[in-house]
Amino acid sequence: MKSNKEPNANEEEVQQNEPELKTDSDKENSAAEVKEVLDENEKLLFAELETKNSRIAELENENKDLKETLLRKAAEFENYKRRTENELQNFVKYASESFVLSVLPVYTDFERSMEHIDDEGNTASFKEGIKLLFQKFIKIMEDQGVKKIEAKGQPFDFNFHEALMQKPAEDVPAHTVLDVLEPGFMLKDKVIKHAKVIVSQELSQS
Repeated sequence: MKSNKEPNANEEEVQQNEPELKTDSDKENSAAEVKEVLDENEKLLFAELETKNSRIAELENENKDLKETLLRKAAEFENYKRRTENELQNFVKYASESFVLSVLPVYTDFERSMEHIDDEGNTASFKEGIKLLFQKFIKIMEDQGVKKIEAKGQPFDFNFHEALMQKPAEDVPAHTVLDVLEPGFMLKDKVIKHAKVIVSQELSQS
């Protein structure tokens, strides 16, 4: 007879469902693995934090540089604006300098002529001197782009002439400039003073 009886099916199922008990060695290995994972995660977090802190420092430096550049550009623009305003003011203030310099010789010649206006026997030479001065002055004006408007005998043109009066005139077409009371002038292609004129009018039919 056999002394040990064979386990039945129910006993085998109970034995299979019983959990395996971990040894102390298994527990130590599991704890070491968890610690290793935690240490690795901590390293990753520290590395990421260090990267972000480094990027923040870079952005702060860039922001500082941009502020300094902006302030410098603003100061440079303010200096440029002030310098330009001063140059413009001086330009407006002394805009006529070149013209005045060109006229000064005429002024000097007139002054010399006036010093001898009362000298005896200088009538002819004085007249000649005045003519020369006038020609010099006309030349200066022409060099500056100033030209006299030729009006007498020309058809009336309101772009160049200002009619002060009209009067009948035979053998002259109507609306013709008969006489110039005050000459007009152009500066290059711009009329700066209209010629004041007398204009012929149509003769009444009797």
